[in-house]
Amino acid sequence: MQQQRSCLWRWRVLLWSTLLLLIPLSATGHLFTIVEDGVSLEDGSGDPGLDQTVRGENWNPCLEGHDVFSKVKENSMIGELIAELNTELTANDVVWSLTGEDADWFFLERRSIRLNAPLDRVLDREVQGPVLMAALTCYEEDTVQSEYRIMVEILNENDNTPEFVESTIQPRSISELAEVKTVVFTVQATDADGDTIMYSIDQTSPDAAYFRVDLPNSGEVILAKPLDYETKTQLKIIIYASEMNTVEKFNTSAILTVNILDGDDQYPQFLPCMPPSNDQSNRVCSNPVYTVNITEGEQDVLLDFSPGPINAVDGDRGLSSPLSYSILSGADNGRFVMDEVTGEVRLMKEVENRLLTPTLRLRVMAYQRNDPRKYSVATVVIRVVAVNRFPPQFGRAEYRGFVTEGNSPASLVNTYGNTVLLLQIQDRDFSDGINPKMHYSLRSSSNHTEFYHITQEGLLIARTNQLRPSQKHSLKVVAVDLESGDMATALIKVEVLYEGQIVPQGPLGDGRLHGSCAVGKAMGVVILGLTLLGCALYALQHVLRTYRGLKDPEDRGCIAQGKHPNVVRYTDTSP
Repeated sequence: MQQQRSCLWRWRVLLWSTLLLLIPLSATGHLFTIVEDGVSLEDGSGDPGLDQTVRGENWNPCLEGHDVFSKVKENSMIGELIAELNTELTANDVVWSLTGEDADWFFLERRSIRLNAPLDRVLDREVQGPVLMAALTCYEEDTVQSEYRIMVEILNENDNTPEFVESTIQPRSISELAEVKTVVFTVQATDADGDTIMYSIDQTSPDAAYFRVDLPNSGEVILAKPLDYETKTQLKIIIYASEMNTVEKFNTSAILTVNILDGDDQYPQFLPCMPPSNDQSNRVCSNPVYTVNITEGEQDVLLDFSPGPINAVDGDRGLSSPLSYSILSGADNGRFVMDEVTGEVRLMKEVENRLLTPTLRLRVMAYQRNDPRKYSVATVVIRVVAVNRFPPQFGRAEYRGFVTEGNSPASLVNTYGNTVLLLQIQDRDFSDGINPKMHYSLRSSSNHTEFYHITQEGLLIARTNQLRPSQKHSLKVVAVDLESGDMATALIKVEVLYEGQIVPQGPLGDGRLHGSCAVGKAMGVVILGLTLLGCALYALQHVLRTYRGLKDPEDRGCIAQGKHPNVVRYTDTSP
């Protein structure tokens, strides 16, 4: 429909231009006046002052009209003068009327043709076209006596801003492997006034540094720096379309979204990713070292690694190319085999003596099936441990601890008798019962664990400056064998004592002695006991002395001379 209207406009302009070159004739063949913007034209005889109006006995008012060729600016208001006619448009039995396609844009006022543009309708060249065409028709007794053409050119004004072609500002997708300095997309805008458009990128856009426009009127956007899918998967820029050849410099803008497509430019990565630093922008990962313990003598078992399982992913997460696994070194003549698809490692042959082979190492590889040149290598450490026959056990299921209030940030927790609380694990797999691979920790589910810390020697430390007297805390301690994975648990009940409060001597009595009287009684008991012990020792010594005095003096002499039966005398027989 728009194309047909454009063709009609061109036809109208051509017709209007042609008519300007012709001298229009009336229906009877007589010359008549052409008025353009209220100015009389020559009649063709060379005398501009000659009156071309012919009035005679048979004068007909319908012959007093003329063709109108005029101009008007778009957006003109109602009543704008279009043309001034030579004759009054009033006569007996004669009716003048505006007809034709665009007749509703005009109205007659005495000898004038004026623009009919009410407030609810705007004369817009971009809508109505460059020319309005109508006719001035004279009727006499309902019969058409004459008809004169009205052709009005609409003069253009800059009343439109550029508009982007919607299809050119839709979200785009670009591969991260796109080359710098190449055209990655083209935008296009139109201006209804036909103004020349130039394009630019708003440099305050977050990702403006990635693109540039070299030819402002082309709409071509150039890639200015390399793309990286692993860093940014989406870019946003603001593009302006502005008028070049106008005073107003009207412009419009659009936000263009550019989605980055992943390209195959990364190598496989073993999980979990171990970043060498805390810098979140650093995407470099070091492959983890996978560890596992095996027991001497066991075979045909699937190994459970830590951190595990052994797993790698394509560094190009958007592509996720399938990977394969293999053992590069350390397979030890088939002792270990690795599943090509899953990465699982199985121990096929036993290790007979852990003392001769305490540790084994494997080098495993993950590579892209579609491009084996992209691969990554990780280390696997296998420790051989002794057979674990007995699980570790605490000496008791429940321990009692006491700590005295104070300002110290760290104090040892004691047990009955004011001795240091020491948690020890017994493991009968060791001759001395001590397993050096035990690791102690407090369960987070215990209440108030933030006030305590347990050392790897089994000592419990309290933050006394955060404790209050009479508080009672229940802690669960866990001991894990780092080699076998076996673990044991125990409960510790800790009570916070007042300063000066005595620690109980045992579980049967609280042993809390208060006041100087109680202390005096205790000291009396101790002194009495020491006195009785001294008397007993004195009596025993007196008895021994008496016994020695009653012995035979001859025996005592024999001992002195070395003749006692239990003494062997050696005689020197050397010459």
